[in-house]
Amino acid sequence: MSADAVMAHAAQPPRILLLGADGQLGWELRRALLPLGSVLAMNRSLTDLGDLPALRATLERVQPDILVNAAAYTAVDKAESEPGLAQCINAEAPKLLAEYAAARGAWLLHYSTDYVFDGSKPAPYTELDAPKPRSVYGRSKLAGEQAIAQSGCRHFIFRTSWVYAARGANFAKTMLRLAQERDHLCVVADQFGAPTSAELIADVTALALHRVQTDASFATAMGTRPGLYHLTAGGSTSWHGYAQFVLRQAAAHGVALRCAAEAVEPIATADYPLPAPRPANSRLDCGRLQATLGLALPQWQLQVQRMLAEVAVQG
Repeated sequence: MSADAVMAHAAQPPRILLLGADGQLGWELRRALLPLGSVLAMNRSLTDLGDLPALRATLERVQPDILVNAAAYTAVDKAESEPGLAQCINAEAPKLLAEYAAARGAWLLHYSTDYVFDGSKPAPYTELDAPKPRSVYGRSKLAGEQAIAQSGCRHFIFRTSWVYAARGANFAKTMLRLAQERDHLCVVADQFGAPTSAELIADVTALALHRVQTDASFATAMGTRPGLYHLTAGGSTSWHGYAQFVLRQAAAHGVALRCAAEAVEPIATADYPLPAPRPANSRLDCGRLQATLGLALPQWQLQVQRMLAEVAVQG
């Protein structure tokens, strides 16, 4: 290859393969990643992580320099009856991505969950706490984390929780819909975490990629040490407190509600049994991420307010 050809290749933007592009997080990543390279956004109809041969063929065809995996099996309760599919999408597919990244020197950015913990710790979990998942979903996500770490590829794994966005289905929008339909709601009050916007996760992802693209010493350091980071908004609340906040903000934006915030009844987890157990404590300590990237994560209320203002405008 001539010197001119080498320079032309080096000047080309990196190829970024975004998987799960139509999900809440994937949709925000489409926006956040655009300044960083040539983004090929693929949804499930184009690349199904449950079909490993097809995923392998996509990697060979696209040959991305950066892989951003926002795809996952997230039906927490359904996973209890579909453990094989959850394991394939949440563990075997990330393993394949990691093996590709390790062989090609690519970066892999991947997202995990508070469900890798059993929720019994009284304080926020750090990256050094031993995982102890209680559900099929949690075990499959932990297996994906471990496969990526064991591959030796350059990676960031962002563990997050209680994700929401203005687009797509989530707890906040469900509460808003139900409060418009019903006079009374019951919401669990003994599970705690930090509602975290897909927008925030996408922006932090873009910041991490920008740093490794523009700071060679940072990229070297990140490529040779564990890439696991907790990423949530600041502060914490219960599902009950979250629901009340959503309804108060919606009312302030003029949304007509049949159920006011004060009419939301707190209940215990035991009063609302589900197939998959939930962590009572989903709070994650994000100090390592903030120190590494030099950022301050906003309190959870701020972006929930923004999301509800957008939803209210949309009608």
